[in-house]
Amino acid sequence: MIQCLIVDDEPLAQDVIEKYIQQSAKLQLVQKCSNALEAFAVLEKQPVDIMFIDIAMPVVNGMDFIRSLKTLPAVVFTTAYAEYAAHSYELEALDYLVKPVTYERFAKTIDKFFKHNIKPDTDEKKYFYIKVNGRLQKVFYADILYAESMRDYIRIVTVNETHLTHLTMKALAALLPTGHFIRVHRSFIVHKLFIRSVGRKELLINEFKIPVGDNYKQNLAALK
Repeated sequence: MIQCLIVDDEPLAQDVIEKYIQQSAKLQLVQKCSNALEAFAVLEKQPVDIMFIDIAMPVVNGMDFIRSLKTLPAVVFTTAYAEYAAHSYELEALDYLVKPVTYERFAKTIDKFFKHNIKPDTDEKKYFYIKVNGRLQKVFYADILYAESMRDYIRIVTVNETHLTHLTMKALAALLPTGHFIRVHRSFIVHKLFIRSVGRKELLINEFKIPVGDNYKQNLAALK
C-alpha cells in the first residue's frame, strides 16, 4: 500500500486530498500536518511514499522544507499559485497541482507515480501496512493464514498473531496478490498455501475451520 502524507495549513485543502486518497484502495493516509515541523516529525518515524505539500505555509514554506530534507519521498506540490511550477521541477517534484484540485487531475498524478516508482511484479513488495490501534502495522503476505470480515472491520490471522483493522473486504482483496489468496466465503479470504483440506462446506487452514460459501465453491475448483 502506498503511504501518503498531507502537509497543508488549510483544513479544507487537507480534506480534499484526504477524500481522494480514500477513494483508492492502493493508497493509505499516514497523517495530515498543518506545517513543515509536524511533517518532519512524521517523516522521522514513518516511511512515506508520496507527500502532498502546500507551498505557502507559516514558519517554513513547502519548497524550503523540501530543500532541507536529505531523503525525499515522491513530492506533489498542491498550491493556489501556478507561478512556482518551474521551481518545482528544479526540486524534481513528481507533480504540481493547482488548487482547486480535481479528482481527475489527482488520478493522473497517482498514475504517474505508479509508472515511475512501482517495479514489475517480480520485485513486488512482500508486505503491506494496516492501521491497528492508531498505529501502522506491517503485515507480510506470506504470513497471512486467512482474513475474516467483521462488519466494518477485518480480522487478519497470521502465523504468529492476529490483527483487527478498520477495512472492507473489497479493499483488502485489492491489496492481496491474487495468485496466492482466494475468496471462499463472503466473509473469508484464505492463503492457498495454508489450505490443508477442502470439504463440501468448509476447509482447513492449519487448525482453523473456514466456511465455504455456495457462491465461492467454483473458486476452489482449480485446487482439486
